[in-house]
Amino acid sequence: MAQKIRVWDAPLRVFHWLLVLSVVTGLVTGWLGGSSWIDWHERAGLVIIGLLSFRIAWLLLGSTYARLSTLLCSLLSLPQYLRGEWRQLGHNPLGVLSVFAMLGMLSWQAVSGLFTNDGSVYTGPLYRLVSSSFSTDLTRLHKLGMWIIIALITVHILAILVHYVLKKHNLVKAMLTGKTEQQYPEQKPAQGGHWLAFICALAIAGAAVYLASGEWQATPPPAPAAAPAW
Repeated sequence: MAQKIRVWDAPLRVFHWLLVLSVVTGLVTGWLGGSSWIDWHERAGLVIIGLLSFRIAWLLLGSTYARLSTLLCSLLSLPQYLRGEWRQLGHNPLGVLSVFAMLGMLSWQAVSGLFTNDGSVYTGPLYRLVSSSFSTDLTRLHKLGMWIIIALITVHILAILVHYVLKKHNLVKAMLTGKTEQQYPEQKPAQGGHWLAFICALAIAGAAVYLASGEWQATPPPAPAAAPAW
């Protein structure tokens, strides 16, 4: 029986499933639109910004297979992977490309949403920092970005199914338990990503949410009262 080996640390797994929930919420509320859903859409966007900020910090502070250095090393092993000689744990080179594409696109989508408007009532938390014309351009690109994210999610799900059917790798289970089967003796369990690193990454995420929320902006003065018509 193959030995189980630790690959994904607990903070990374919690991040992953919270991101899934937040992205689904953001897509559904964005699709439904309207004043009744826009507040939830904004909340989902702020949560996504916090989660992405945490993940970026975790690229440097996390355990072995969550780190940027490991992802880049895997990416450089693309020729070996295509020849069927890749024997590492964690994301394979194509998986790394998927991670970078997803994180990059979600970052764009969440940040651009801070400056959007619906043309009538709603404006993003940082709308006042840009011109109305630039906000309109960002709004149009933000709506287009939804379809790109849906396409990336579709590719991600298909890749999981292909791994399960062709290679018998249950990637969903690994992201739930944090462990997978050790196939080669040279494969080592993940190290690092301890509580102090987690607190630092969490603080960075909290600061990012605060900045994105626009709570630090001065409250605009009330509109002047209309002069009475005598």
